[in-house]
Amino acid sequence: MTGRLQGRTVVLTGASSGIGAEAARKLARLGATVCLLARREDDLEIIRAEIAAAGGTAHTYAVDLADPEAAEAVAARLLAEHPRIDALVNNAGRSIRRPITDSLDRVHDYERTMAINYFGAVRLTLALVPRFLEQGHGHVVVSSSMSTQVPIPLFSAYLASKAALESFTRSLTAELGHQGVTSTVVYFPMVRTEMSGATSIYQAMPMLSADKAANWLVKAVVDKPTRVTSLPGAMGELGMATLPGVITKVSQPLFRRMDRSLARRTKR
Repeated sequence: MTGRLQGRTVVLTGASSGIGAEAARKLARLGATVCLLARREDDLEIIRAEIAAAGGTAHTYAVDLADPEAAEAVAARLLAEHPRIDALVNNAGRSIRRPITDSLDRVHDYERTMAINYFGAVRLTLALVPRFLEQGHGHVVVSSSMSTQVPIPLFSAYLASKAALESFTRSLTAELGHQGVTSTVVYFPMVRTEMSGATSIYQAMPMLSADKAANWLVKAVVDKPTRVTSLPGAMGELGMATLPGVITKVSQPLFRRMDRSLARRTKR
C-alpha cells in the first residue's frame, strides 16, 4: 500500500492520541500530507515530529472543535494553507457513561457531547464542502460506534451524538455524491484508548487495539467504502432492521450480566 495516498491531503481530528495518532502515522506512511487537529498542541507536535522523522509530512492545528469560533478559524487556515484537501476524518469525540436516571438534571452532558461529536464535526465538514465541490472530489470519514448498530445501555448522550452524525453524513452523500463528495461511517467496537480507559470495569474487557482500529480509518480513506464494520455489528444492524423489539428485549439482560461479570473481574 506504500504510496497509495501520495500527493493527497488528509485532515484528521482527534489526532493527538489513540486511534487518531495511530491513523496519522499510517496515513503519512502511505504518502499523505496529514493535517493533525486536536486540543493538545504538545502532543500534536510529538506526532508531527515522529512523522517527519520517518520521512512523512504533517502539519499541526491545535483547536477545540467544540468552540465555534475556533473551529471556523481552523477551517479557514486549512483552506488557506492547503489548495487541495482530499479527505476529512472526523475522529475527535468524547464519551460519557451514565444511566439516564442519573442524567435527569444533567442536560449539559448531552449538550457538551453534541458540541464536539456532532456540531464540531458538522461545522468542519460544512467548511470544507465548497472545496470538495470545487475540486470535484472529497471524502468524509466519521468515527462512530458499533453501539449505534445495537441497543446499548448507559451511553445515551454519546450514542445520540454519533447517530446524529451518521445521519448527517448519509445525507451529505445522498445530496452531493453525484458531485464527487463521498463518505464512510466507521463502526468501531470497543477500542483500548484513554477514553475507554476512563471506565474502570472496561479494564477487564477484551478490546481492539488502537493500532488495529487505526487500520479501519486507513481503509476508509484509501478504499472509500460506505461503511467499515465488524461481523457482530453488521448482524446487530440486520437484527434491528428486521426484529427490533426482539433484539432490544433479548439484549437487555445480556448487557446487565456482562457489566456484573466485568465488575467482578476488575475487583480480582
